Amino acid sequence: MKYEIILHEKAEAELDGLYENIALQAGVSVAGNYVAGIYDFIEKLVTFPERGTVREGNIPGLRIIGYRRSVSIAFVVRDEKVTILGVFHRGQNITHDILEGRL
Repeated sequence: MKYEIILHEKAEAELDGLYENIALQAGVSVAGNYVAGIYDFIEKLVTFPERGTVREGNIPGLRIIGYRRSVSIAFVVRDEKVTILGVFHRGQNITHDILEGRL
């Protein structure tokens, strides 16, 4: 079964911000390649989405998975959909307060 990937608008904004930060420090080519790699990583969740660490709390089924040890991706799997709730860079604290309202 293939799942549908849905990026929350705030997750997209976080990816845009990550691109801008990297572009300022390392250039647009590096930033583009890095963010494209994150998108590719997310797209691979279509075939096997139930991976990563499950976080118990206010958001049932919340999962966190890392990308290259510098980005954490928060998502939930429901029915046949994977909803990317947030993309957090360099140890940014992922709290339920930040993610609440993104479902």
